[in-house]
Amino acid sequence: MAGTPLSAADAEAVAPRRGTPEHRALMTVIAGLMLGLMLYGLEFVIVSASMRTIADELHGQTLQAWVTTSYMVTTTIATPLFGKLSDLYGRKRLYVTAIVVFLAGSLLCGTAGSVYELAAYRAVQGVGGGGIAALAFAIMGDVLTPELRARYQVYFSAVSVVAGVAGPPVGGLFASADTLLGIDGWRWSFLINLPIGLVALAIVVLRYRMPAERREQRVDYAGAGWLVVCLAPLLVVAEQGRVWGWASPLSLALCAVGAVGLVAFLVTERRMGASAVIPLRLFRSRVFSLVNAVSVLVGVGLFGSLIFLPLYLQLVKGQSPEHAGLLLIPQMAGVLTTSRSFSGVINRSGRYRAFLAGGTGLVTATLLGFASLGPGSPLWAAGALVYLLGAGMGVCLPVTLIALQNNSPKEDMGVSSAAFTFFRGIGGTAGTAAFLSLMFALAEDRVAGAVARAGLDPGFRAASADPAVAALPANRRVLDAVAGRGGVDLDDTSFLLHADPRIAAPVVDGLASSISTVFLVGAAVMALGVVLSLLLPGPASGPLPRAPR
Repeated sequence: MAGTPLSAADAEAVAPRRGTPEHRALMTVIAGLMLGLMLYGLEFVIVSASMRTIADELHGQTLQAWVTTSYMVTTTIATPLFGKLSDLYGRKRLYVTAIVVFLAGSLLCGTAGSVYELAAYRAVQGVGGGGIAALAFAIMGDVLTPELRARYQVYFSAVSVVAGVAGPPVGGLFASADTLLGIDGWRWSFLINLPIGLVALAIVVLRYRMPAERREQRVDYAGAGWLVVCLAPLLVVAEQGRVWGWASPLSLALCAVGAVGLVAFLVTERRMGASAVIPLRLFRSRVFSLVNAVSVLVGVGLFGSLIFLPLYLQLVKGQSPEHAGLLLIPQMAGVLTTSRSFSGVINRSGRYRAFLAGGTGLVTATLLGFASLGPGSPLWAAGALVYLLGAGMGVCLPVTLIALQNNSPKEDMGVSSAAFTFFRGIGGTAGTAAFLSLMFALAEDRVAGAVARAGLDPGFRAASADPAVAALPANRRVLDAVAGRGGVDLDDTSFLLHADPRIAAPVVDGLASSISTVFLVGAAVMALGVVLSLLLPGPASGPLPRAPR
């Protein structure tokens, strides 16, 4: 029955005592979840930190959205499917399967020879990533009472901190290394998953004991298929619309296919009832609907913008991958600060509206701050904003998950937790594809405009008149563009690492302006999230009741 969250003393009383078999069993389960999430979390931050180098090496800087969105779309689709299958056949079997698929995809990514190959292999990796993300949180909901979830959330926050602190510099190290053990350095951004994943797999297989309860029900494969038909064409348009034209016949045709897929998906979900990938009855809950609506916007605004932090630091500020990785560490410090401080308070008070509005508001303000940065902005300002962005994340992510799980029936814990990750993934996938497409569409025009005006800059004229500067191959790409001999190829931006700063300035200015616009759009999306957050039940009615268990 519904009730008020337990006090700290009551939660301590129901928690297993240290040293007892129950406590050791619980910590073994949590260790398995943490290792899986470590695998999943490290991959995102390592690849984000090294993506600029990967795209340059494969000559596909403007195509990098394929690499990111292929991973995210399969993750998004696999998430609810794994959640539903685990409700039917048990968590352990599906959790092990997810780790194996993730490792297979990682190995394939390490062999990629082009952006399109890498995108295909990342799609395989994303299937495993979706299963890991969905099942880790579902298992947490199974083994922990609502009173203990916030208490043990610190362990999961620690995983995010370790991944966030270690991932960026490790990714930068791999990106900067020409070779490592005879293999291209950037390929280790994917191959590093293998030793970590094998250890996680061994622990889960050998030590994780959880009974599987098989229930004979239908699995909604048709719904998952229609979801692919819905999402894939729309993401292709988001990525290629700038090339084809947003109103071109091909773009409009793919949008129509996506719309048909959406209608067919909703019809299928209604027909499947309780066996649906995402049962529509869950949306009868106001909290479920609002939390997941905010999750979509957080995915678009926050995760869609996160991909641009290393791009800003490397392309605009000229930082090496290692230095850019180190500058991203304050983000995890911010996450740890707020998630540890507020998780318990959120769970005890039930004031989801206030905390979620505050977290989304902080992210909105931070993205506006990023939009104001330019090539001449000090690095300390970027570092401070990175910390504040992490602080906002540390509030947004725990409060949405706690609110959702505390209002989900036990039998729906898997599918509702998977739906949470699914909707956040939908937002992140759409945001990443749309924002990268927007950025490079703007960059082509703004870099061309800045190059056309470069001759008016005294510093540029002085540098271009220097024979030693003009002779450098890295400078020739910009000088040729200024002279009207072609444009600047943005598919490989490695020349910026060696070009004279005065010669590179027009390109850097155009890229900085484009990235600032993306941050502005991200802030606008997050502002809408603030508005939706305020629609959640407020403190006047007391803590939100938990669904019957």
